[in-house]
Amino acid sequence: MAQNSTMEPPVSGRDHVLGPESARVTLVEYGDFECPHCAIAYPLVKELHQRFGDRVRFVFRHFPLTNVHPHAQAAAEASEFAAAGGVFWQMHDILFEQQKQLADGQLTRLAAGLKLDQDALSNALRDHTFLPRVKEDFLGGIKSGVKGTPAFFINERRHDGDAASLGPAIEQALARH
Repeated sequence: MAQNSTMEPPVSGRDHVLGPESARVTLVEYGDFECPHCAIAYPLVKELHQRFGDRVRFVFRHFPLTNVHPHAQAAAEASEFAAAGGVFWQMHDILFEQQKQLADGQLTRLAAGLKLDQDALSNALRDHTFLPRVKEDFLGGIKSGVKGTPAFFINERRHDGDAASLGPAIEQALARH
């Protein structure tokens, strides 16, 4: 069990959210775009989002494990660049679907597919324009006891099972509300 089983900070307007604020359950993932375990969880979480619809909102927070995933930080920063262009979730999906193609030059190519300015992304990556935003998520993960990815929280409480056990855990949370 994590030292801290409550998520900090709580979900707010600064987060990347899919689903309505009125949803009865909020599922938060602390993830790393280069993590193979996150890539395995990605289609499962997508399926849960479709299955539960507006009863569950999904939040993604960055937790790049830069010591083992050399492209994770740049991928997180690229997703924030995409967020500034209004296409965070599209970039989120592409980064997981193209996980083997996360080197900087490849990130700009992926961004071009979303009609984002490749030169602007290159500059943002070089200048680490979005690093503070990514670090904010990472530090929140540390406060919440996250040690690896993916790490999930259901209604701000740590889910200690794997991604495959999220469905039953969400059903239980829905039954309580």
